[in-house]
Amino acid sequence: MMLRRRAFVEHPFGHLKQWLFGYGRFLMRHFSGAGAEMSLAVQAYNLKRAINVLSARRMIERLA
Repeated sequence: MMLRRRAFVEHPFGHLKQWLFGYGRFLMRHFSGAGAEMSLAVQAYNLKRAINVLSARRMIERLA
């Protein structure tokens, strides 16, 4: 079960690192810095996906 779960989670994580960081490494070296960097990356990724699903105009209407 762990192998299945790990495989399911690894794709989005790898995609995030490749898409946002270019070469797959964090700029910050400590756990707190890397966690903050990953949090910002996840927020940007989720916002991009929401805009693609809803459209920019509907996203702005829902956020306003």
